[in-house]
Amino acid sequence: MADLSTRFLGISSPNPFWLASAPPTDKEYNVQRAFEAGWGGVVWKTLGEGDPVVNVNGPRYGAIHGPDRRLLGFNNIELITDRALDLNLEEIARVKRNWPDRAMIVSLMVPCEEKSWQQILAVVEETGADGVELNFGCPHGMSERGMGSAVGQVPEYIEMVARWCKEHSRLPVIVKLTPNITDIRYPARAARAGGADAVSLINTISSIVSIDLDNFAPTPTIDGKGSHGGYCGPAVKPIALNMVAEIARDVATRGMPISGIGGITTWRDAAEYIALGCGTVQVCTAAMTYGFKIVQEMISGLSDWMDEKGYATIEDFRGRAVPNVTDWQYLNLNYVTKARIDQDKCISCGRCHIVCEDTSHQAITSRVDGIRRFEVIDAECVGCNLCVSVCPVEDCITMEAIAGIDPRTGKPIEPAYANWTMHPNNPMAKLAAE
Repeated sequence: MADLSTRFLGISSPNPFWLASAPPTDKEYNVQRAFEAGWGGVVWKTLGEGDPVVNVNGPRYGAIHGPDRRLLGFNNIELITDRALDLNLEEIARVKRNWPDRAMIVSLMVPCEEKSWQQILAVVEETGADGVELNFGCPHGMSERGMGSAVGQVPEYIEMVARWCKEHSRLPVIVKLTPNITDIRYPARAARAGGADAVSLINTISSIVSIDLDNFAPTPTIDGKGSHGGYCGPAVKPIALNMVAEIARDVATRGMPISGIGGITTWRDAAEYIALGCGTVQVCTAAMTYGFKIVQEMISGLSDWMDEKGYATIEDFRGRAVPNVTDWQYLNLNYVTKARIDQDKCISCGRCHIVCEDTSHQAITSRVDGIRRFEVIDAECVGCNLCVSVCPVEDCITMEAIAGIDPRTGKPIEPAYANWTMHPNNPMAKLAAE
């Protein structure tokens, strides 16, 4: 059986599945039950200083559902913990004592003043926590107060606060990054420059998920008004994977430990993040949708897959996808594919023909010899795989690489690798040749 144990920044946990800083990690009762269910660690819901923040006494979540009512995206307007700091610290210490084998990370958010960070770090260290996560990502409520993503959008602030935290604490420091920025590499570079031990990403995306067309206000609606919130859930996974990949392959941040966050619902999601270099993954929406025991499916699924592939530990495949992430201009232009339809699996729904006919390259028939039949016309197919994406039958349509003559162009397919930087249509390539 595969060994799922992880050692991230020197912090051990029995598996890479951590609960992210969010409502599920707001109190001892929740975290205790999460550990009983099998979670490898938690990031305690963000602590602040002074009097506790005040949350709305009404709806805090909005949602995007698929046709089957499955949750695709989640919008959250809740703030950091609204419980007293001393109570949180007391519970953190007790949980860590009772569960010494589980990772206990504490999320923090205080004003950009060195004294504030120094004071809260000191009391967190006393709990026996394993590390801290600096919340530079929250896009609502706290950002309007000069914290959260208001800090995460300014690399200079990230570097400054990270440096303070490393100077005033012996605990590993993880910087949680906001996706509400043009280029994720800059805040990641700043975190490393400030001495941070790792980054976690992504935090939630600033969003309004819907408008109530009866009262014409954003949802969730509070007394007729709504506000932007933080978007998360399965819908944000592609955005998160891209940002993780950018950090993993950037020369300035390559090799920096990453805790992956964003839409992780199944073991496969987790495996994809780990393949891009993540040492742990953090989960929130899936737990809020299905409950804490979903981690058991994640653990068994990942373990079974690793056994099937012959991976004994997480490290055996961590980061293996990173070398295969490249920029568009380096993709092989001499790799030619055509769609292939398995007639035994085809249910003759016609979706492939409709989308190809209306929005692509008119490369799929609807009738052959007067009979309803869907076949690919190689002389028109550009290999775009739109048909694969819309086909309701798994593996009915596949893409096949071809050699020899391309029926569409009538030209030989060169076997040698060639990309846009070499192409004669590229003006920069022409200049280089001259």
